[in-house]
Amino acid sequence: MADSSFDIVSKVERQEVDNALNQAAKELSQRYDFKGVGASISWSGEKILMEANSEDRVTAVLDVFQSKLVKRGISLKALDAGEPQLSGKDYKIFASIEEGISQENAKKVAKIIRDEGPKGVKAQVQGEELRVTSKSRDDLQAVISLLKNQDFDFALQFVNYR
Repeated sequence: MADSSFDIVSKVERQEVDNALNQAAKELSQRYDFKGVGASISWSGEKILMEANSEDRVTAVLDVFQSKLVKRGISLKALDAGEPQLSGKDYKIFASIEEGISQENAKKVAKIIRDEGPKGVKAQVQGEELRVTSKSRDDLQAVISLLKNQDFDFALQFVNYR
């Protein structure tokens, strides 16, 4: 019988991020506490730009955006938001969406699978993802539950389970 496998990736659905951003922009335009503070959120190239006239208001814009991301099923670990910066009269926060698993992080995950996972499970780094193979599907399920219980500083998804 052939080996079963799945891939561990760190990807974000760009359309869902766009939808969350549009929902946050709509909420900012309608909420009373954001009237007259110049609060806005928009794409700035590949980054997300949040602006307001005070540091408190711009962090509130970030909170609104984070709540919209969570509602759309996007892990906040994928959002890399900077600190509020004063730019002229306004405060700005630049945020980016992190995708892909770095080589160091892939090695950490592979080491955890090797050390704590069932015997006979192999993890192989392939670019920005990890392929996990085993003869037993039960072992693969055990690896998935093991990794879900770990606290990584990046988002993980499990795809191509076969």
